[in-house]
Amino acid sequence: MTPLNIKNEKTEKLKLELMDRYIILMLFILTVYLFIFTFYIHYKMMSWYLATGIILLGLTYPFLRKKYTPNTLVRAYLIVAPLYNFYIMLAYWGNSVAGFCWLLPIPLGAYIFFSKKEVIWFTAYTLLTIITAIIVANTIDFNFPHHSHQEVLLTDILLFISNILIIALLIYYKDILKKQEFIHRFNNRIMEVKSPSDTIIDIEGMEKLFERIETAMNKDLLFKDIKFNLSRLSVVLDVNSSYISKAIRYKGYPNFNTYLNQYRIDYVKKLFTETDFQKATLMYVYTEAGFSNQSTFNRVFKQIEGITPSEYIQQNLKTTNTQDL
Repeated sequence: MTPLNIKNEKTEKLKLELMDRYIILMLFILTVYLFIFTFYIHYKMMSWYLATGIILLGLTYPFLRKKYTPNTLVRAYLIVAPLYNFYIMLAYWGNSVAGFCWLLPIPLGAYIFFSKKEVIWFTAYTLLTIITAIIVANTIDFNFPHHSHQEVLLTDILLFISNILIIALLIYYKDILKKQEFIHRFNNRIMEVKSPSDTIIDIEGMEKLFERIETAMNKDLLFKDIKFNLSRLSVVLDVNSSYISKAIRYKGYPNFNTYLNQYRIDYVKKLFTETDFQKATLMYVYTEAGFSNQSTFNRVFKQIEGITPSEYIQQNLKTTNTQDL
């Protein structure tokens, strides 16, 4: 089984687990409401409506779960749920406007399962359902029964608690799915590093890019420009600077500046053998190689060669016609 298949299998399993627990939670909440409207508030029509919802949800879900994918089931549920809740909003609008709160978790549920485009679509669909319910409730008199303050308070408190439980469940699984996605991406990166074919392709790419860098440096003597840097090399080669840095590190250089300074010092050493110091100054040598000042030149030269420029000249050129550095 490929890593992608393993990832998809784990993700699907988590989504099914979320759906199972959500359905159990909703069946429990609807059952509590059914008991309230049957034995406390005595609203027969609402009791039958809730009982029908419980039966349909409880009986159809196990069958549909085996036949359809989680995304298909969730998509269908997010479409049907606002329609089912439409009657509840209308029936309770004259008592409490909190009925629309049932629909608040829908955008969050869409966010967990779908793309941003579908999240926007389901959010708009939810808002349209609420707005339609408001217009219908304020336009048509359905003669729904009114309830006491205590009855409305009880149902609103239950609605508030139910939403907290639903949102907490969704957020919990959202984090789990996010961690699963992170682990999958991390494992993919490890596999990419370990993959022999990918390594060969990467090595070939680095070799070719470094050859282009070397050609540009040797042919055009780009390092002689005092202001030359990684950005300018990127423009010359028309290659992202991060790739250039990677190719240079691949060849053993710590960074671009070390690579550049190596070229400049090699050029200085070449000039040392060609320059008559009775006719030219040391400033001519290091500026010709791309160094902006003598202190930087001296520091870089000693870092690379292990000795100062004057010591190098004395040891290798055997001349006394140099200025004190």
